[in-house]
Amino acid sequence: MRWNRITTVTAVSAAVALSLVACGGPKATPGGGSSGGSSAKAEFNAAVGKNFNPSDKKGGTLRMAITEQWDSTDPGDTYYGLSWNLVRNYVRPLMTFKAAPGAEGAKPVPDLAEAPGVPSDDAKTWTYKLRKGVKYEDGTPVTSKDVKYAVARSLDKATLPNGPTYFNDFLLDVPKGYSVYKDKSLAGVAKAIETPDDQTIVFHLNKPFASFDYFAQLPSTAPVPQAKDTGAKYKEHPIATGPYKFGTYNPNSGFDLVRNDQYDASTDPDSGRKALPDKITIAYNVEGTDIDNRLLAGDLDVDLAGTGVQPETQAKILADPNLKAHADNVPAPRLNWTVLNSQVPPLDNVHCRKAVLYAADHEGYQRAYGGPIGGDIATNLMPPGVTGAQSFDDYGFLTDKNGNVDKAKDELKQCGQPNGFAINITYRTDRAKEKAVAETLQQSLKRVGINLTTKPYPTGDYTKLYAGKPDFAKANRLGLIVYSWGADWNDGFGFLSQIVDSRVIRDTGGNTNLGIRIPEVDKLIDQAMSTTDEAARNKLWVDVDKKVMEQAAALPGIWAKGLLYRPDTLANVFSNDGQNMYDYAAIGLAQK
Repeated sequence: MRWNRITTVTAVSAAVALSLVACGGPKATPGGGSSGGSSAKAEFNAAVGKNFNPSDKKGGTLRMAITEQWDSTDPGDTYYGLSWNLVRNYVRPLMTFKAAPGAEGAKPVPDLAEAPGVPSDDAKTWTYKLRKGVKYEDGTPVTSKDVKYAVARSLDKATLPNGPTYFNDFLLDVPKGYSVYKDKSLAGVAKAIETPDDQTIVFHLNKPFASFDYFAQLPSTAPVPQAKDTGAKYKEHPIATGPYKFGTYNPNSGFDLVRNDQYDASTDPDSGRKALPDKITIAYNVEGTDIDNRLLAGDLDVDLAGTGVQPETQAKILADPNLKAHADNVPAPRLNWTVLNSQVPPLDNVHCRKAVLYAADHEGYQRAYGGPIGGDIATNLMPPGVTGAQSFDDYGFLTDKNGNVDKAKDELKQCGQPNGFAINITYRTDRAKEKAVAETLQQSLKRVGINLTTKPYPTGDYTKLYAGKPDFAKANRLGLIVYSWGADWNDGFGFLSQIVDSRVIRDTGGNTNLGIRIPEVDKLIDQAMSTTDEAARNKLWVDVDKKVMEQAAALPGIWAKGLLYRPDTLANVFSNDGQNMYDYAAIGLAQK
């Protein structure tokens, strides 16, 4: 799912952002407790998979902040975990991950749909019935045609490049390069999506897929009225169907969400949404350590990125029992890793790629994320929390935690680069931890003559224009691309398919994979998708993982955990296995 964690900003934009953060919401209450539903004692990990300070009390302003904009607030053009979490407040997809603690929050439940999809034709056809009475923020009823249009618009990867490609890959007979902006009648998706009446939508696939309800929970199934679609500008005001709607929006400083008076909770019995705050403010461009300091002071409620405090704050929290009692070390099926771009010579040679893996300082990679509390050293792609995953260590990352210089030099000889080579490494500008990774790799690879030049790019366009755009990456010799990746859902397909399948790579940009182009991997993916036996299917996903590592197509960094800070201002706060951070559709404020 997904990208994770979004510091340098201009003085003007920072000042505007900080003024937005500072307004509204209750201050911290003394003594470590709060008064949501009842007084709750703060304890370490009190909100990991369980509800801390349960509450149904409404009111207040929930203040959130982030270091930089993410890819988009448009539900059809987003691939950040924080965004998939947040959008449930203002739009309603067909299905959704339930707002509930722990494993219960990893189950797709009906949202806009009345019930899970009904399969037919050997799981190549899926039918959903929409709930009656759901309206847009202007009072207009939602129809199945709006869902059809929403999915169809998300297929246009030239206009909306950031979201996943599942519908592009699976819908029947969708023309290559399809765009609703050129096909106003939607004739190009006539075979793929039918709407026999205003409450029914039918999806036709080009191959069986038994877990289509996971597709139906994607934000891109949230309805969009065709007449209100503004293309790339839709992110400035998506038309709401959820309990909140957009109030103000400023592309430089942030936006706020206010209550949607057309939202009817009686049409939403299954999602677990609480809609407790009266208002939610989101501030962009707030420096990371300032976010942490404001959280600790009770002047901010949530770090929207949801992947943990900065390393210096982490050390402070862990050293102070009172602060640690307000922290949660949330595990996640997430990998912090570096892709090796095989399109940039000499990384088109497997031995040159293996040299990178052997030369890397794996303990240094872990330190960049705060040490063991930030995650375990990863030896392959799939984290242990992914269903069916198996750990293996073919390169000796755990025995040679600081790298193996001799083996790296031997691989360089085999690839015809005995003296090493020069290449660029890229990361997201505002992400201090990714910068630390790049610098660690720069130092460790230099030991064998591989000279890295750092090339940071803005988070908002990182995949659209830079690290995820094949032509740009090749022309600018972006050989190592620092990433973070979380499962779209918790199985091999949900974790691996979008990052290792060469067929999802788009020339238009928005990619999370550029360098992994392995025909054997693509064949194994097809085998896994057509295998109905779960144990056999899980084994095939492990085989995919092993093949990618055999080809040294990526450098696993850590299987991530995040140290989140939970101020006294919060109520009804928990992490779950669907979002792998605090659940933004349930969280509320401690009421005095």
